[in-house]
Amino acid sequence: MTQSAEQPNVTAPHPLDFVSLGKIVQIRERLLSAQAAGKVVFRFESGDPSFAPAAHVSEAVVAAMYAGKTHYVPNNGIPELRNALAEKVRTKNGITNVTSNDIFVTNGAMHALNVTFGGLLSPGDEVIIPDPMWTEVAENIRLAGGVTVGVRLSAEENFAYRAADIAAAITPKTTAIFLNTPHNPTGALLSRSELQAIYDLARQHDLWIISDEAYEDLVFAPHEHVSIGALAEADDTRVISIFSFSKSHAMSGLRTGYVVTRAPLLQDRLPKLLRCTINGVNSLAQWAALAAVKGSQASTLSMRDEYCVRRDIMLAALRDIPGVRPFVPRGTFFIWVELDSSVYERLEVADADALSTSLADDGIGSAPGDAFGPSYPDAIRFSFSCDTAMVREGSVKLREALL
Repeated sequence: MTQSAEQPNVTAPHPLDFVSLGKIVQIRERLLSAQAAGKVVFRFESGDPSFAPAAHVSEAVVAAMYAGKTHYVPNNGIPELRNALAEKVRTKNGITNVTSNDIFVTNGAMHALNVTFGGLLSPGDEVIIPDPMWTEVAENIRLAGGVTVGVRLSAEENFAYRAADIAAAITPKTTAIFLNTPHNPTGALLSRSELQAIYDLARQHDLWIISDEAYEDLVFAPHEHVSIGALAEADDTRVISIFSFSKSHAMSGLRTGYVVTRAPLLQDRLPKLLRCTINGVNSLAQWAALAAVKGSQASTLSMRDEYCVRRDIMLAALRDIPGVRPFVPRGTFFIWVELDSSVYERLEVADADALSTSLADDGIGSAPGDAFGPSYPDAIRFSFSCDTAMVREGSVKLREALL
């Protein structure tokens, strides 16, 4: 019997078939459902700042609305914001020779990653990334047709992303090195010398560098943030820097980020991707971002200091629990915890994934280590981005749950 010509053809898998909604989203939905049912929950899975934007940022939104600035905007961002961001990048981040033409405003850092990988990668191109790493980085590489190559970070090295380990992962198909400092999920911070070694390695192999610096302002003393773009040679256009207003200015819902690149290839391709994906970031959000970058930074400093208080509360709660080894974060609002098998035996769970589910059933959010890559199935991440009262009360509950 011959097959009917009208039967549908079997098609190849779509790239989206390899993208999941993620374990963090699943935990979040479980907690939100419990909260809607009246249960007290502790949002330690979330990466959403609890703070409101500074008053001058909120006022800028209202002023822009009443001024009628609600129409289509330039594709790459309003000129006022791009000029201000170029100045910020030159003076604060030390990335010289940047002009407004090198700034591309995006719908948050997630969108910045999406259009950067989409404009840079061809099918089969390899991108070296840290493992563990925020899930959506790998997903956006795959959506662009690229292949992720993970480099395992180790607690013994303070989760530093080391040039020697990156070098061992380079193949003829390697196109780019991706880095994230401060690092989600571990809270590790790369030093100037470590960044210099990565830069020199990329230069040696003629590779692109994509640097995600969304947490640049959430760095705890005595540590300091260094932008790898500041280390680049004057003629080097292969360093791409990505920033966001979500963490530094508590503007996560306003979805504003930006890409900094002097590469002619991306300066040609990024505007096309911006036009075809969003046709310009929300106009009011851009005026808010302008106020954020040009106005007082006091609220950003205050948030950082309060995050440090929250960090110490949660670290104290996790201290001296058998089989629980928290890493003290240098930045971000996450605590990365390695787990011994004795923890699973004591709590009668199979693994870290089951522990995360069990904690969620008790109203405590978390994210299992394997949500961030294959290297750390025996780890779990807690966030202290929720308000201080929740961190204080929830940390007590967390300690009780882990003992």
